[in-house]
Amino acid sequence: MNSTSNYNLKMNKNTQAILLALVAVLSWSTVATAFKVALTYLTHFEMLLIASLTSVLIFTLVLTFQQKWGQVKSLTHKQWKELAFQGFLNPAAYYLILFKAYDMLPAQVAQPVNYAWPIVLLILLAVFAKQPIPSKKYLGMVISMSGVVMISLGTGQLSDMDVPLTGVLLAAFSAFFWAGYWMVNNKNKDSIDAIVSLFGSFLCGSLYLLICIPIFGLTIPNLNGLLAGMYVGGFEMAIPFISFGIAMRITSNPALINQLCYLSPFLSLFFIAMVLHEPIVITTYIGLVLIVAGIVFNEYFVKK
Repeated sequence: MNSTSNYNLKMNKNTQAILLALVAVLSWSTVATAFKVALTYLTHFEMLLIASLTSVLIFTLVLTFQQKWGQVKSLTHKQWKELAFQGFLNPAAYYLILFKAYDMLPAQVAQPVNYAWPIVLLILLAVFAKQPIPSKKYLGMVISMSGVVMISLGTGQLSDMDVPLTGVLLAAFSAFFWAGYWMVNNKNKDSIDAIVSLFGSFLCGSLYLLICIPIFGLTIPNLNGLLAGMYVGGFEMAIPFISFGIAMRITSNPALINQLCYLSPFLSLFFIAMVLHEPIVITTYIGLVLIVAGIVFNEYFVKK
């Protein structure tokens, strides 16, 4: 009877984990469209500032609900310095560059190019963490990068959309900041609670953005702009991070939860076509398949 109860409990937790992961995947699937909608009302800096402050508010509510303010108060000076650096990488630098790329590019180009960040992570781990890249992983990197090239070159040629090289480079460059943030955050994950880490890094990132207002300028947004920026903060930054983190923590099958993320870029194309009315060209589909295929190959078919 006890084993049956444990089995049912495990199944319930796995079901909850899948549902939470799907919440994150669906959220991430809508944000490329949300970015473009928000940018019709806001500058890329204004959108980031509103989104980042919204995220801080949501993390504050979660910390209060989980009664973790004691952990925030117990953070050491060294830990706050680490969170301050994380906040510079994400949300400040990463999203400033990414949102500018979205401002310049069609959503169907910016989203998959940025999605190639795991390839950048491999390179950074090799350079800074001295983790050599297995020779077979170079094949996965080439496959993914060929997808990036196909999307970058093919979309403009097969449609009337403008695909400036500067925007493509910004989307690709943003992946370096995200991969860097992942490395730093992963290094500190055992010493700082996940929600506390998100709150601290986004709080510091928001302070950097507030300081930069005289540089980028700020106008009072209308209601549509404010709501669009808040949606980005909620469904790109806060809610999916929280729900996916909980899903990974309670599941007995983290590989399955992680694999669900590969649905996101393909679902994103559906929302881009339906809401933004961008004609999705064939090179976008092929390029995205190549990007994901290279990442999956390196993740599951090459020995760690």
